[in-house]
Amino acid sequence: WPTMWPNISAVPFLLTGFPGLESAHHWISIPFFAVYFSVLLGNGTLLYLIKDDHRLHEPMYYFLAMLAGTDLLVTLTTMPTVIGVLWLNHREINQGACFLQAYFIHSLSIVESDILLAMAYDRFIAIRNPLRYTSILTNIRLVKLVVGVFMRGFISIMPVIIHLFSFPYCYSHILSHAFCLHQEIMKLACADITFNRLYPVILVSLTIFLDSLIIPFSYILIPKTVMGIASGEERAKALNTCISHIVCVLIFYVTVIGLSFIHRFGKNVPQVVHIIMSYVYFLFPPLMNPLIYSIKTKQIQYGILRLL
Repeated sequence: WPTMWPNISAVPFLLTGFPGLESAHHWISIPFFAVYFSVLLGNGTLLYLIKDDHRLHEPMYYFLAMLAGTDLLVTLTTMPTVIGVLWLNHREINQGACFLQAYFIHSLSIVESDILLAMAYDRFIAIRNPLRYTSILTNIRLVKLVVGVFMRGFISIMPVIIHLFSFPYCYSHILSHAFCLHQEIMKLACADITFNRLYPVILVSLTIFLDSLIIPFSYILIPKTVMGIASGEERAKALNTCISHIVCVLIFYVTVIGLSFIHRFGKNVPQVVHIIMSYVYFLFPPLMNPLIYSIKTKQIQYGILRLL
């Protein structure tokens, strides 16, 4: 056991807030705390409404609940260390906790991409085969789909995270964010990290990148189906059910692509831009998703009004 996990009790990593603005960290923590609170409140409200209102016990809202739950988990995963660094100047994190945080961050990113794909499939079936919708998306198939989504995310990322435990870390132990990311941790290892460099590229290509290609394809087919609907009112209603999801998809993948480009090609970009883009990626989609669905979905609006 000790030889298998040699680094858990080793020198801890040091997290970083906003370099050069350490004296303002207390002030910077205020908007961060406000955003985190808004994310928890918005997504928590969505989960409560979907659980409490039997009219929302449909596949579409189950997927929305999964999206809200994933956003909550991402927020709860990063919030303790971010607030700890900004508020308490607590920068140390032991290696085991750091690897665990990186595991949840990356696995939940894949899960969120899979949920957006499942939501696109749900809307495609609902519009293309409305009469067979309930017979196609039965409870058993829905459970299988949910299990598949979470297994794909949580199992596929395990090999690279497990590999981190076997590396010796003899370089700098300073990370450039207030949370742990696999791509940063592996660069601190004084060992052959070829597997940890190549595996994530293949994994992202087969998950997030592939999902980002399939989702637009499904929304190309949907308008063709909608144009075949006789009533203009029904066409508008069918398209309106897709708008919220399309906006959420755009927000997620634009932030993913933006962060990827900054990491890959932004060597001359100031470090603060890297840091801000990372926070945008982790905070903007969870903040916006409940707002979008609250504005565009009448059933959610009715539920919020009932709560108020």
